[in-house]
Amino acid sequence: MADRDAERMPVLYLSHGAPPLADHPYWPAELAAWSAGLPKPTAILMISAHWESAPITLGATTAAPLIYDFSGFPRHYYEVVYPAPGAPELAARVRELLGAEVREAPRRGLDHGAYVPLKEMYPAADVPVLQLSLPTLDPRKLMAIGRKLAPLRAAGVLIVGSGFFTHNLRAMTPDDEHVYSFTAEFDDWGARALADRDVDALLDFEHKAPAARQAHPRSDHFAPLFVSLGAGEDDLDDLRTVIDGYWFGMARRSIQLG
Repeated sequence: MADRDAERMPVLYLSHGAPPLADHPYWPAELAAWSAGLPKPTAILMISAHWESAPITLGATTAAPLIYDFSGFPRHYYEVVYPAPGAPELAARVRELLGAEVREAPRRGLDHGAYVPLKEMYPAADVPVLQLSLPTLDPRKLMAIGRKLAPLRAAGVLIVGSGFFTHNLRAMTPDDEHVYSFTAEFDDWGARALADRDVDALLDFEHKAPAARQAHPRSDHFAPLFVSLGAGEDDLDDLRTVIDGYWFGMARRSIQLG
C-alpha cells in the first residue's frame, strides 16, 4: 500500500477510557488536540486491549457494526456510531509484514478500545481503520510484532496501541482526584522508565515495577504498549508523554514516539 506522498507517522499508546470518556470535562479536548497536531494518516491500525485472539486476527476490512463490549451504562452509549471506512489494502500489507498465519474476522467491528478514542480524535470517521488482535500478552513477543509493523509508518499509517496505563477496576475511585497509592507508584515508575527509555525495565514490569499486580491484576491493558514500543523503536529518543493524570483512579498516561 505504498503512498509516495504519505508523511511518516508517529506511533501512539493511549489510555482509552470507557464510553463516558465523551463526557469528561477535558479529556476529549486533549485527544482532539493530540490528533490535530499529527499528520493526517492514510489509515489507522488499532491494537486494543479488548481483543485477544491467537493467531493474530484482523477485524472487518469493510464496514461492520461496532462492538459495545461493556454493560451497565445508560442507553445512549449503546447508540454511538463510528462509520469509519474499512482498510482492505492495509490488511493485505499487514499480512505481508507478519508473514505467519494471520486470520480474519470479517464481521468483527471496532470495540470500545478502538472507537471511543477515535471518535474524539477523528470525529469525521473519514480515515480507514483496521483492528488487529493481541495474540499474546508476552511483552517481548508483542514488541517483536510491533517491529514487523513499523514499515507501515512510511505509508502514512498511524499505529495505535490502546489500553490503560493502570487498570484495576476494583481500585476505581469516585473521581479523578482520589487515587490509590499503588496506582500512583506504578504510574510514577512508568513515567520515569519511559523518560529514561528503559525498555528492558518496561518489558519486565511485572518484576521491576512497584505494585505491578495491583496496578494490573491482568496485563491486557498494558500489553498494547509493547506493540507501540516495537513499532516506534527507531524513535525512542523522541518519546514523550502527551496525556497524564487520572480518571476514576486509573492512570491516563499516553505517549507518542516520533
